[in-house]
Amino acid sequence: MTAKQPTNLSSETPPPELPVTGADALAHLRLLAQKVDAFFTRVEQQHADHMACRTGCNDCCHVRLTITSVEAEAIRHHWPQLPEEVRATLRAHAQGPSDSLCVALQDDGRCGIYEMRPLVCRSHGLPLRLRQDKRLPIIDACFRNFVETGPGAVAPDCVLDQQTLSTALLAIDAAFARAEGRPAGERVELAALLASLP
Repeated sequence: MTAKQPTNLSSETPPPELPVTGADALAHLRLLAQKVDAFFTRVEQQHADHMACRTGCNDCCHVRLTITSVEAEAIRHHWPQLPEEVRATLRAHAQGPSDSLCVALQDDGRCGIYEMRPLVCRSHGLPLRLRQDKRLPIIDACFRNFVETGPGAVAPDCVLDQQTLSTALLAIDAAFARAEGRPAGERVELAALLASLP
């Protein structure tokens, strides 16, 4: 029997053409996010006993984030759909003193921008294949997950290749930058973004 290869988030159909407008790039970002979410759901279903990811668990939110320009634009588009009290709380967090918590983290432990959270947040907790310099790839996951077996014991088709995900995101972001006449590779401070939104 041939071992399954790790996912690369591709499908049997040919990849869509590269985005040519800002709206195209946002649509591609949504599709990529949906694929990551579906992958997460599948891994969670197969390994429910080994994953501690639950609503209110926010260890992965103890970080100050920078995001890509296209992810920032997605948050701008989604922002008006949030209740005013949520927007006010997020703005207050973003304008407050800098600490080690993500500014989108609400007092109840939930993400205030959950529907448009960045891809790094969507993939956290999964077994990830990481490449560092010229060393062999390693498989890592949140310290709360796969405690008994270690993430390396997970079947290859339940391991997300971080480089593949990053490459896809950066291609969408580069296309967005070209379409919008912005410099490629810009990073946006999530705190500054949320503080600036009405």
